[in-house]
Amino acid sequence: MKKIADSDYKNALLDRFVSYVKVWSESDGAAADGGVFPSTERQRDFAGMLADELKGLGLSEVQVTKDCYVYGVLPASKGCEKVPPFCVLAHLDTVDEVSGKDVKPLVHPSYDGVRIDLKCGVSLDPAFDDALRLAGKNQETIITSDGSTLLGADDKAGIAEIVTMLEYLAANKDVRHGPVEVIFSPDEETGHGMDKVPLSLLKSKFAYTVDGGHVGELETECFNAYGANVVFTGKSTHTGDGRKKGMVNAICAASRFVESLPNNQRPETTDGHEGFYAVMEMNGSIESAKVSLLLRDFSEDGMKVRLQMVNNLAFAAASSFGAVCSVEFKEQYKNMKAVLDKSPDVVEKLVAAYKESGIEPVFVPIRGGTDGSRLTEMGIPTPNIFTGGHNYHSRSEWTSLEQMCSACDVLVNLAAKIAENK
Repeated sequence: MKKIADSDYKNALLDRFVSYVKVWSESDGAAADGGVFPSTERQRDFAGMLADELKGLGLSEVQVTKDCYVYGVLPASKGCEKVPPFCVLAHLDTVDEVSGKDVKPLVHPSYDGVRIDLKCGVSLDPAFDDALRLAGKNQETIITSDGSTLLGADDKAGIAEIVTMLEYLAANKDVRHGPVEVIFSPDEETGHGMDKVPLSLLKSKFAYTVDGGHVGELETECFNAYGANVVFTGKSTHTGDGRKKGMVNAICAASRFVESLPNNQRPETTDGHEGFYAVMEMNGSIESAKVSLLLRDFSEDGMKVRLQMVNNLAFAAASSFGAVCSVEFKEQYKNMKAVLDKSPDVVEKLVAAYKESGIEPVFVPIRGGTDGSRLTEMGIPTPNIFTGGHNYHSRSEWTSLEQMCSACDVLVNLAAKIAENK
């Protein structure tokens, strides 16, 4: 096949991506945790837009489910009707930690490696970003926001790449492929992306998310993930009589607990396969204080240690101030590696597609989770493909058009490889 970067599809991919990031589809973590699904109605607007586009490309069974999942099927090419279907997924929402409203994408063609200064004091400096420095060396086309918002490459780059792949396969009949199912999901960023995934529609026994980072990255493992809520209960009295009346300050107990967590096991002090304790929120009063945490570890044994550590430190902090303590844990997702190791052919097909595209796969752990990790847990092995996006969840987010084209190449070749091995 002709590479996407050397075809008219390159400009189509850019135009598609730019139009997508301008659509406000930010999710709401608090609403999602409170049971609202999807957490924002604006995700439905984007879903409807994508459904119309898929219909225009000739996909069948296109629909937006009542829970805001976009679903469609690219029919098999002639003679490949019996090839097993596979599914590709990306998510509709952007994170709510940084505004995704009124995104103004800026295109920097033939980027030459100089520092990019944006609004709001945001700078992209290749001196501190190896991937950006490499993109400058290769004179890639870089897309950023104007600095006042995030860009939204997470995961609108993935959506744009999937839709461009579908457009390519629909138009180029010489590329043989089986049925390709597509799901665009809401609320991935809130951790609820697979809560109501329409498994009744899905015929594929394996799938691939397109939600990774730098070109060549191939992800088959992720964190084991838990959330923890630690509540300290104290006793309020007049501050002037605190000693006589037995005041117990829950804020002090909560602060002692946070301070006792290992400093070398925080998100900002770990990388690679190192897990962490992440304090996400702390609030309260003398009578009651709450600390919310994320716990992450790549091994199940390591996670057991972390759960016990939080429990021990919380009760020790409570005891030191005479407070009462309660600890609640909630499992969020599991490392998908164990399941994928039992389905090596799913990854082997993907590795072959990378190499066919001239890309050497680089296996890196996901320091987070994807819809694929949840779907894998449900019994559908789902590794993750790069998108070419970088610096996610920040105003300095950027993506490379050439890397996006490479992701499209991988997707097209993946469809062809699966058809070869029918």
